[in-house]
Order: sequence, then C-alpha cells, then structure tokens
Amino acid sequence: MQRPEFDDIFMELAVNLAKRSHCIKRHVGAVLTKETRIISIGYNGPPAGTHNCDDEWPEQGCPRDSKGGCSLAIHAEQNALLYAVKNKASVEGATLYVTLAPCLACARIIYTMGVKKVIYLNSYAEYKGIESDEGVDFLNKFGVEAYKYQGTLENVTHMI
Repeated sequence: MQRPEFDDIFMELAVNLAKRSHCIKRHVGAVLTKETRIISIGYNGPPAGTHNCDDEWPEQGCPRDSKGGCSLAIHAEQNALLYAVKNKASVEGATLYVTLAPCLACARIIYTMGVKKVIYLNSYAEYKGIESDEGVDFLNKFGVEAYKYQGTLENVTHMI
C-alpha cells in the first residue's frame, strides 16, 4: 500500500467536511494544519445556535445581504480560524486547506491571522463568474503562498 501525501489527506478531509454544511448554495470545507498536525476544521454555515439554512429556508437558502451574499453563513475558513483561536491554538505559520479558493474578505482575515500557506481545490472566480480569484491574488501579493491543489483525491468518502 502506498502512503498518501499529507496534502491529499488534508484536502480529502476538507472535501468530506464540506458535506457537513447546511448551506443551500455551496458546501465548503476547510482544514487548518501546522506541519503534519490538524489544529482546526471548519465548514460553511450559520453561527452555532442560530438557524440552519437548509432547515429554515429549504428552497432558496438564507436571505441575501445588501451585497448579495449570505446573510447568515460564516465561511469555512473563517470557522476553522475562529475555532482555533477560541481554543487558544496559534494559527501563525499554519497551512489552510480549503475546497473553494478564499474570497477577498477571507483572504484579508487569513493574512492578518498569519497563515503562511493556502491550498484550495476549486476556483472561487469560476464559481462566482468573476475574472480572477481576488482572494488568491491578494494572498500571493502579500507573501502568503496560495495555490490550487494538484494532488489526487482517491479516498474521499462519497455520499450514497
């Protein structure tokens, strides 16, 4: 048996975590690591103790805010970072694996928190129909290594 690379393990976990999302529009998962250890996980959805979008608004999802975004959801990478900090884990120098490239707002948070690397599976720009992955561009401009995952996802648990 060939031992999987850690990048493959962590991205596969992010893909599986995305399946926990209650979002109607998009399921996103994130894994925050240091070296070969997981320090936090997250997926997109509402803050704990509020409404789950698929329960409260099963047809259309949560109401849109003034800019057209989800009015309730916290992004997967935000959830992973918030949980780590809430539990007093240092995220300085961490690597973030995420199934969707960070939006610009998340990129600013990732940079500010001191994450050193972001590996993403799918393009946010393609998903949103915009010209470029602004979050990735921002991160790379300011010294955070951010790039598309190049491995293979052979062990993802598929939903039945």
